[in-house]
Formats: sequence, C-alpha cells, structure tokens
Amino acid sequence: MKNQLDRRKFIKTIAIAGMTVAVSDDLMAALDFNPHDKPLKPLLSAKPMEKVRIGYIGVGGMGTAHVANLIKIKGAEIVAVGDIVGARVKRAQDMVEKAGFSRPDGYSDGDLAWKQICQREDVELVYTATPWQWHVPICLEAMRNGKHAATEVPAALSLDDCWELVETSEKTGRYCLMMENCTYDKVEMMILNMVKKGLFGELLHAECGYLHDLRSVKHDMTGEGLWRRAFSRKMNGDLYPTHGLGPIMQCLDINRGNYFDYLVSFGTKSRGLHDYAVNRFGSGSDQAKERYTLSDVVTTVIKTMNGETIVITHDTSSPRPYSRNIQVQGTRGIVRKYPEPEIYIEGMSKTADQWDPLNDYLKKYQHPVWTELEGASVGAGHGGMDFIEDYRLVNALLKGIEPDMDVYDAAVMSALVELTGKSIAREGKPVKFPDFTRGMWKIPRELQVMKGSESSEK
Repeated sequence: MKNQLDRRKFIKTIAIAGMTVAVSDDLMAALDFNPHDKPLKPLLSAKPMEKVRIGYIGVGGMGTAHVANLIKIKGAEIVAVGDIVGARVKRAQDMVEKAGFSRPDGYSDGDLAWKQICQREDVELVYTATPWQWHVPICLEAMRNGKHAATEVPAALSLDDCWELVETSEKTGRYCLMMENCTYDKVEMMILNMVKKGLFGELLHAECGYLHDLRSVKHDMTGEGLWRRAFSRKMNGDLYPTHGLGPIMQCLDINRGNYFDYLVSFGTKSRGLHDYAVNRFGSGSDQAKERYTLSDVVTTVIKTMNGETIVITHDTSSPRPYSRNIQVQGTRGIVRKYPEPEIYIEGMSKTADQWDPLNDYLKKYQHPVWTELEGASVGAGHGGMDFIEDYRLVNALLKGIEPDMDVYDAAVMSALVELTGKSIAREGKPVKFPDFTRGMWKIPRELQVMKGSESSEK
C-alpha cells in the first residue's frame, strides 16, 4: 500500500471490501501510514539582507516588548504594525517614530487587517504576537506571500497545523520560527554550553516545565483573560510546553541527531481556576459558573530515540512560585536552575554529593552569546533574553545564515499540545511522535547558537 494513500480513502476501501473492522491508531501505525510522507525539500539559507523590514502583528504586552527591542537593533526596520486595538497600533507607531525611524503604517480595521501586512511588497519578515488561534493563519499567509514568519509561542495547537507550517515552509523556502525566548536565558544557555563541552558526560535524563500561577491573568477581563481562559475551558493537555522544553531540546540534540519517540501524559482534576473565581468574584458570579477541562497539573514523560527521558510539568492554575523546573542529569553530574542554580560534578565539586553554586562556574562556562550581548540586553524583558532572541534572528537574516531555531523545532515543541491531550484521554497510554523531519533528524547538525562558541576551555 502506498504511503501517499489518503486516510479517508483507505478506510473507504476497507468498507467497500466488506470488512467490518475498527481502524485504530495502532493499526494505522502498524501499516506505517503517514499522509505527509514524501521526499523532504530541505530549506536553504536565505540570501543576506541589507535591512530586515518587518511587519508586526499584535502589539499588546509581548508585541510591544518586541517592538522596543527591534528599534534598538541595527538593520531592523518596522514598516507596518497591526492590532485590533487602535490605541496599541498608535503606541507602537509612536515608539518607532520616536526612535528615529519613519512612522510605520498602521492596521487596525477588523480581525483580518493583518492580511494586508502580509501582502505588502516592502515586508520581508512578519512577526506575530497575537492570541494563539491566529499564529498559524498569520504564519501561513506570510510565507505564501514570500515573507519569513516569526511567531510567539506556541506556534500551533494541533498536529495538522504543525504539518501545515512545516510543509508550507518547505514549499515556499521561507523560514517559520517560533520565538522561544527561554532558550536564550542566561542560565539555560550556560547549561547548554556546559552540556556541549561534555561536563555532564553522556546525558540520561532531564526535567522541565511551565509552573506559573496564571489564575489572575486568566480571569483578567481586559487582558489575556479575554482569550486565554477559553483554552482552559475547552482543551486538556500541556497547553504551553515550549518554555521549559526548548532549552532541553537543544541539550539533547532534538532534530539534530536525536528525536522524540513517544510520550505518556497524566492530568489531575481541575480545581484551581474555579476556586479562584469563587473566592474573587463570588459563588454566584458568571465566572464561578464556568467549568474547566484543563487539568491543574499535567505531567508528561517523553522517551527519546537515543534513550534519554524527559519529565515535563504544566501547572498554570495553582498557587506557587514561578519555575521552569530546569534540570539535566548526565553520567558525570547534574545541574538545575530552580529553586537556585546549582551543580554537582563528580570529582570536580568541592564536597562529595553536595551542590555547588552554579555561579562558581560562570567565568569559565558562560555562553559566548551572553558574553557578547549582555550589555546590550540590559533592561530588556525577562532579564534580557528577549532582546537576545530578537537580535539573533535579525542578525541571521542580515548575514544570510541559518537562524538558531527552525520550523521543525517549532512543530516538535508545539505538537505536545495535542499529543499530551491524546495520552490523557487514553488514560496515560503512550502516543508516538510524528516525524516532522521525515528522517532528517538522524543527520547530526550543530546548533547555530553554538557555532564559534568553543573559546571556553573544556
């Protein structure tokens, strides 16, 4: 049977043959069925640009932070901004003009005004920091109009959308990147540098997650609560896996010699958002009458092709301090970021089986990107990593080199949203990862962010 056979056509063929069977996911897997299986068209590096002309869509809180970074980066120019709230557009226009640039054109006339930005001939990169449901439509429209696309996280919410981003990027030859800022955090990049220099030996296990009390944010009737709470009502799974997973993927060479094999996920009961609404708005309020599908705590275990395991935790509904729960364990030692950055290396740490402060290793193992850009990033969002994230993308486009992350990274991370939901719905049964690279992951590739970073002594 040809791999290209359409799923519906396959099922119809069985029915016509008079066979009464339940066509399960296990059967489809056994048949090695993949509707996306076709020869891979590798992405080529874009040609160098003298200037990166940007159309920015969605200039609320995060979008405005990106605009503030981009106007400080040489070679970047924002030529258009769009948002459904006119006041936000004007704020962004004023920021750009005050920085000494020409005033960008503004678009705020309806939900689809962003299409005009994607269709402009003078735009080369379309950025989006809109609500989640708009990420895929905007990126697709941008690429189909010959623009590179950069989106806030997550890039997509379904496997079909992940595939469409991958295949459109391949077809058009345009980059589609997810702006995962936590891969540029100072501590995470230092850990990555230490991993690549072999300090922890062979990697065995990692932990990560997104543990952030967002109850007040989701119940905010003027901000993200207007749309973000809705996803907690209709979806279950790890809805926001990328902040913790992005740095761990880089440590484990995912898409670059390693890949995710399968996952299992479990979800608790849902209590936090409802209890918060009762306590804040009263038991008779409309908010207290809402019911939520999202588990308060979602725990996922991933097994990689190379034999490592990863535990990922998602919790945005419980009272707790913020954490991304970063931890990496190897055959020679272990490192973690929370609750304090600490490290233990066998034969190197001061006391056997006792943590050392990670800062003791900073001088020797700080990532060269932070050595280069720490001064310029002062004052930028999330401790400076937001600026570095924007700078690295603009710099790659100016030089015509591969960006630090690609569409396959965006798809693999975002795929967890649907895959974890499936595993929870199946009472924790394993769910296989689709291979968005069609086997290209087997080819080792050096991370762009690590190239030229071998100056530190091993």
